[in-house]
Amino acid sequence: MEKQGIYGIDKVKIGKESIKWSKKYEGNGLQARGMRTAGKFMKHSIKREVAFIFMAVMAGTIILCLIINNSFLENFYIQNKRHALKDAYSRINEVVANGDITSEEFDLELRKTCDMYNIGLLVIDVGSNIIKSSTRDADKLLRRLYDNFFKPSSDMVYLDENNHYYLATVMDKSTDTEYLEMWGSLDNGNLFLIRSPLESIRDSVKISNQFLAYVGLASALVSAALIWFVTTRITRPIMELKKISEKMTKLDFETRYKSRGQNEIDLLGEHINELSGALEKTICELKTANNELQRDIEKKEQIDEMRKEFLSNVSHELKTPIALIQGYAEGLKEGISDDDVENRNFYCDVIMDEAKKMNTLVKKLLDLNQLEFGNDVVTMERFDIVALVGNFITSADILIHQKDIELRHASREPIYVWADEFKTEEIVRNFFSNALNHVNGDNVIEIKYRLIEDENADRVRVSVFNTGEPIPEDALPHIWEKFYKVDKARTREYGGSGVGLSIVKAIMESMNQQYGVINYTNGVEFWFELETK
Repeated sequence: MEKQGIYGIDKVKIGKESIKWSKKYEGNGLQARGMRTAGKFMKHSIKREVAFIFMAVMAGTIILCLIINNSFLENFYIQNKRHALKDAYSRINEVVANGDITSEEFDLELRKTCDMYNIGLLVIDVGSNIIKSSTRDADKLLRRLYDNFFKPSSDMVYLDENNHYYLATVMDKSTDTEYLEMWGSLDNGNLFLIRSPLESIRDSVKISNQFLAYVGLASALVSAALIWFVTTRITRPIMELKKISEKMTKLDFETRYKSRGQNEIDLLGEHINELSGALEKTICELKTANNELQRDIEKKEQIDEMRKEFLSNVSHELKTPIALIQGYAEGLKEGISDDDVENRNFYCDVIMDEAKKMNTLVKKLLDLNQLEFGNDVVTMERFDIVALVGNFITSADILIHQKDIELRHASREPIYVWADEFKTEEIVRNFFSNALNHVNGDNVIEIKYRLIEDENADRVRVSVFNTGEPIPEDALPHIWEKFYKVDKARTREYGGSGVGLSIVKAIMESMNQQYGVINYTNGVEFWFELETK
């Protein structure tokens, strides 16, 4: 990078590759990468994944419980029933030893125990006399007792045995029912039989599995609704962050994430807000630097030509007012008597008017010189162009009413643009002043906005239209040149210098934006464009 001073202006010699890189960084490349990322986002929704995992876990848990119930619950019930039979045996043995087997208290306790565990009980003495029975069909239990002792069934499965009793599963062929039976002798020599049907256990297992299935299904439905609600609350801020990131890829940094708490997603949202602000600031700086780079590439070759043109135009434009001032000053000195007050005042007014025009022209030329020579730095900002135009119209309201002009400026939503706000206002002022000076016919001035979206860039066109005579076709290519005047007599009448449109041209070229003019049968429209993204 090399810098050299020419007419007080620092020049930067830099290659076109840097500008191409900056355009790629701030434009299409960044947006393309953002769109590719956004396109991949929704292939696998977190909400669906969480819901699917939860439902799979729920279904697996319910199926596992059903398998465990079918495999082990029956054995568990049988094991509990075995303990119940042994407890009943121990209790009967204790009561027999105490001699309370015929008491009412034992009878009551026996009925409760038998009802609780669904068991049948028979106690006989050595003479086969029935001492205690829990059922009316004591003879049947007696036959079963003898069969177990003397004619045991071939399908009998022994579960436990000792010197006092046997415990086994037995099929009662008379009722085709399987029982859990315990038989043997008490400490006093009496024989006993205790049995409980296994069919009731299997029914209990079946009912338990059905109930578990119903409860599991209901729990799954309720849990699914709950998990859908919870995942929605989780994914809603994530989707909000996604939309914000999509806007950021399009270089729109206006939207901010609104924190709802202090969880991880809210912290992420706050960091994205900080990132958005940093990116906006960086892009502002990048756009400013990019404009400076584009201007510097061409400026070095143009400076000498601009200097020559400037000196030539200044000398030409100042020749007439200087000659007038000189002529009228000589007239004051030589030809006007002291008593000719009216002529003396007229001469003085002409001199003052021409001096004022020269002063205005010099100021505008200095401003134009600053723009064309690159001394005036363009600062790219993001602002509302609609609000800027509205504020200017408010300040020019008195001029509008003085000329009885019908102003058409429809209110609309804000349009944010990237440009130098101060210089943009200067463009609006020049276009509007030009319309005020040339409006005729219906005396209508109309300001319009048109959004343009294409592959190059998103932008807005601002136009200022005034009714009146169109610009001659042969004059259109020259209206942006310094000191060019279509109607010199009329221009001099309202004090025009022929520099206003040249200032517009310089400003627009300093921001690398488009501008122009359109002729209509009933008027003229001046327009300029600014980037919105």
